[in-house]
Amino acid sequence: MPVRQRTFSGMRGVAAVPTYVVMQPTTLCNLDCHYCYLPLRAMDRRMPVAVAEAVAEAVDPWAERGRFSVVWHGGEPLAAGPEHLAALIAPFGPAVEHHVQTNATLIDDDWCAFFAEHRVRVSVSVDGGRDRNAERVTRGGRPAYDRIVRGVAALRRHGLPFSALAVVSRPEPGLAAELYDYFLDLGCDVLGVNIEETEGVNTRGNAHDAATVTTFWAELVAAWRRDPRIHLREVEWSLRYASAILDGTADDVLPRRLDPIPTVAHDGSVTLLSPELAGFSDPRYGNFSSGNVLDTPLAEILADAERTSWVGEFLSGVEACRASCPYFGFCGGGHAANRYFEQGRFDGTETEHCRNSKIRLLEGVLEHARDHQSPVE
Repeated sequence: MPVRQRTFSGMRGVAAVPTYVVMQPTTLCNLDCHYCYLPLRAMDRRMPVAVAEAVAEAVDPWAERGRFSVVWHGGEPLAAGPEHLAALIAPFGPAVEHHVQTNATLIDDDWCAFFAEHRVRVSVSVDGGRDRNAERVTRGGRPAYDRIVRGVAALRRHGLPFSALAVVSRPEPGLAAELYDYFLDLGCDVLGVNIEETEGVNTRGNAHDAATVTTFWAELVAAWRRDPRIHLREVEWSLRYASAILDGTADDVLPRRLDPIPTVAHDGSVTLLSPELAGFSDPRYGNFSSGNVLDTPLAEILADAERTSWVGEFLSGVEACRASCPYFGFCGGGHAANRYFEQGRFDGTETEHCRNSKIRLLEGVLEHARDHQSPVE
């Protein structure tokens, strides 16, 4: 079911104020997942408290104006240890929401007490049952699944709500329903599903048969509609967009300007738009950093975002997407890291990630709607 071409006026340029900031308390991860994109995950480079203090100076006023999140991401954030993570959280005011993306292998009763005390919302990375989780292994190559489910059991024992994030490496018939049932049993209240991406140090190809991926998403919608106890991130966003198309308000779904999504690395350097670019460098673009919060206030870095050379190139690619792609109103021009790691530059247009996680997603939602529409009497 094709999407009709139309022009969308929104999403021009980069916003000066983000909706959240990604923080890297340590580069270290205790796992060595086969599809991981992070280049420094074997090294323990920890964020100094001075970096958190500098970020908090910008974030606290933003949080006073409206909902604002700090997302602690790694590496494995919990590998920083509870004392150091507490010291990094301390500079932020009470209006800031804290989230942590974790592989859950280190979660125990003490960590659960930490999450409750510091009001940290937890998101667990797990790809399904034991067999589906085979890509997630320890540094010694052993399956991490049992340690993950022990961590989840601790969260449930303490009554802490949590989200889940699953990576799908090979979409196939029947997988979507299996995954959805698994996460219902796991007990998460929000689920995000990512089809594996070619990015960072993960150079595995991510091209899949279009019909297979579309069917995967359609099956996921069907599973969710049978028992919608979980907020299903991608599907609910797609349905919101489809509803806006029908209402004639699709041009209002996306914000007027791109969220800069500043990622603050362990050393205070700031990478914009795509956290996956942090830690990498290129002869043409340098290390992708737009500044360092230890030298320049975060608000100033964001105000000058479009002066970063590769950001300007990416915005040119966004305009090319706007002019050529009927799905632009749904995705807003894709992600910078996917373009760079798939195409070697930022001003290209359609990527395999676009096809798998934007185009086929929306087509899967529409396919499900078409197959389940009520007959006209």
